[in-house]
Amino acid sequence: MDTTEFLKEGFGISEEVAALASAAEGDVRAQFKRIDAVAQHNQIKVQKAFYDNRVSEAHLLPTTGYGYDDIGRDTLDKVYAQVFEAEDALVRHQFVNGTHTITTALYAVLRPGDTLFAVTGKPYDTLEEAIGISGEAGRGSLRDYGVDYEEAPLREDGLPDLELIRSVLTSRKIKAVEIQRSKGYGDRPTYSAEYVGEIVKFVKDISPDTICIVDNCYGEFVDIHEPTYYGADLIVGSLIKNPGGGLALTGGYIAGRHDLIDLCAYRLTCVGIGKECGASIGMNRNMYQGFFMAPHITAQAVKSAVLCAAMLERMGARVEPSPQSERHDIIQSIRFDDAEKMKAFCRGIQKGSPIDSFVTPEPWDMPGYQDQVIMAAGAFVQGASIELSADGPMKPPYMVYMQGGLTYESAKLGLMIAAQEMMG
Repeated sequence: MDTTEFLKEGFGISEEVAALASAAEGDVRAQFKRIDAVAQHNQIKVQKAFYDNRVSEAHLLPTTGYGYDDIGRDTLDKVYAQVFEAEDALVRHQFVNGTHTITTALYAVLRPGDTLFAVTGKPYDTLEEAIGISGEAGRGSLRDYGVDYEEAPLREDGLPDLELIRSVLTSRKIKAVEIQRSKGYGDRPTYSAEYVGEIVKFVKDISPDTICIVDNCYGEFVDIHEPTYYGADLIVGSLIKNPGGGLALTGGYIAGRHDLIDLCAYRLTCVGIGKECGASIGMNRNMYQGFFMAPHITAQAVKSAVLCAAMLERMGARVEPSPQSERHDIIQSIRFDDAEKMKAFCRGIQKGSPIDSFVTPEPWDMPGYQDQVIMAAGAFVQGASIELSADGPMKPPYMVYMQGGLTYESAKLGLMIAAQEMMG
């Protein structure tokens, strides 16, 4: 039985859909070559950090209790810092998600009377209550603690409004700016690490003491440098996205200036303890191996996003980025302008997942979001965005954000099933 027959018999995929996927692959072969070159460069960086820090079997062993002198935990911080070209890093399984990691950085550097300035539009939805943009007063948001908040809406082209940013920076003292690299649930371009660096330089030229914090989620290893290389004071991300390589079971990282990492560690644990405590309880092996795999796994996810763009564009959907665009994160947005098509695509992605393929995703009131969200995610690690998933808020223009794919081959199958589901 050849592959086309197997697809038809095993998954109900028509010859039309199989031909669609094959044609889409032909459209993007040059893109795949560029993605592989970035992965090769980043893999060398990671392997060099393992060599230089003499990673051994001893670093993979668990500690318990206080976790004093956990050489695996402490060396992993050094490995991350070297790869991300930062002074220091804080890599911990105690971070529950990306929002927790970003919030830790914000609370670490901001004090009552300080101002946080979001220069790339409204931050990701789940940060709104932590900042105090939404939600009830008195729950411990930054606003409850006397931290002011300013926001610079993006221009129509999706880029930061530099003149508005200049006006705010020159009119008042800004303690920290927040830069979101990826689009989140927005309809704008994802920024390259280099472009984020240009934003940082613009801010620093006007206000040198302002701390630049970058939400780096979904962007790690897609470019050959991270924003810390270009001057960001702190970058923040989740281990169940790119840097965990599909193997980290939970956690997050913060990388950047040594003095600020100390403050972040004090916020995660407590002042006076900081990085000295925190048992690894067997998590180190997966975190090391995941980081080692991350350049390759990220490349698999980026290729999957490119194929998604090529297939859905051929089906008449509006996609961003386009199949031929240079990529700076793993996210592919698809605009359907139709609620039923959006649901059909998510049903197909769920059917194409290795876990819970029999489940039908439905819109629901997801914590931290203002609108109902539909989410297709059959993952080995719950909520892992580096694994094939698709989600979006159920509101016009009915945008779905697809990301992940531990292997390109499995993601390709999931996309064919999704295309078949849309065709009926």
